[in-house]
Amino acid sequence: SKNWLKAKQRVSQLDTHITNVRRDFMYKASNTISNKAKSGLNKSILDQDWFEFRHQLEYKLAWQGGQLIAVPPQYTSQRCSCCGTVDKANRITQARFVCTACGYIANADVNAAMNIKAAGHAVFASREVAQSGTSVKYKPTEQATNKILS
Repeated sequence: SKNWLKAKQRVSQLDTHITNVRRDFMYKASNTISNKAKSGLNKSILDQDWFEFRHQLEYKLAWQGGQLIAVPPQYTSQRCSCCGTVDKANRITQARFVCTACGYIANADVNAAMNIKAAGHAVFASREVAQSGTSVKYKPTEQATNKILS
């Protein structure tokens, strides 16, 4: 039974080591992205805990004055960034996007990135309005200000 306990302890130590290695990787990767020194993601991130990675990135961006905006990923690779048409047939190959409605041709990743950017702006704008009741960028005209004062 002592050998079993030793083996159990070794497995526990290995599990702890793997957890620490993953946590260290997520800490370093999220720090790198938040500093904008390197924004490329690699395949090893796919093996990690995405919720923890997002949490790390979110708090570090907030700590440095930035903000992480979660964008719903649905149909970002099938939506035309030019006309907004969503069609499964738009994505001809992994790298090529051709809109069936307007004929827009682009690299599929570039098209998806433009859709994600637009969705991020929409999420940010809706959050901005929801928090204050009006947009922070809204500046009342002189006539509106005079009406409020009188």
